[in-house]
Amino acid sequence: MATRGNVFLMYHELELPGRALCQSEAGYVRYILTEEDFSNQMEAIKSSGSRGVSVGTFLDTPGTTGVVLTFDDGCETDLLIAAPILRQLNFGATFYVTSGYLGRKGYMSPAQVRDLDSLGFEIGCHSMTHPYLPDLSDKELRREVVTAKADLEQITGSSVDHFSCPGGQYDRRVVQLAREAGYKSLANSEIRANTPQTDPFSLGRVAVLRGTSLDTFKQIYSGRILWKFRLRDTANRTAKRLLGNSSYDRLRAMLLGTRSN
Repeated sequence: MATRGNVFLMYHELELPGRALCQSEAGYVRYILTEEDFSNQMEAIKSSGSRGVSVGTFLDTPGTTGVVLTFDDGCETDLLIAAPILRQLNFGATFYVTSGYLGRKGYMSPAQVRDLDSLGFEIGCHSMTHPYLPDLSDKELRREVVTAKADLEQITGSSVDHFSCPGGQYDRRVVQLAREAGYKSLANSEIRANTPQTDPFSLGRVAVLRGTSLDTFKQIYSGRILWKFRLRDTANRTAKRLLGNSSYDRLRAMLLGTRSN
């Protein structure tokens, strides 16, 4: 049985043959899909009679159906690969941009963000420099949440209403500051579907990982196997809480590297 509510999918960079990825670490690559896999997943959503929608559409249109599509970081492939596929299917999506990454190799330029916005896609904020937000001082946190929003709004000339937390991590300060800054929502990486009753400042999302089979993908966006992902996520969050972010990341990188080799 499908889970009640809308599943929010989380994507990152997409891969093109011969094109270097923004990062090469195993912990990053596991989130990277090929263009073919992403296209097949979007076609699967379309074939099921569903559609891809943005965070804003979900929040502003009570009772809206569909799968909420989100992209983190602001990689150049958002515009080069994802946007054409989504436009062909008449899908909406929210692209959470890390404003301090703009202009770096592999990431969009400010002009490309404007292009993405002009195509009708929703631009959200993914912080200034992609840190774990709860680890920051109040001054640092303001730069990541408030200043990053202002920078993106200056680039697009449009309101940036939605924020996603790097690494999915947030605390009371982050929520409070996001509200004060004028955001309408805050997304994390807690595994669950969202309903009209879900707190818009606690929107769960499900990361789509490299190598996900089409059958498993269908079960993810329909919400049928979210409970399995929640079990794994709970174990990971417990380990991170016990070890701390830095130690957890080092251990994770070592284990993923060993598995890759």
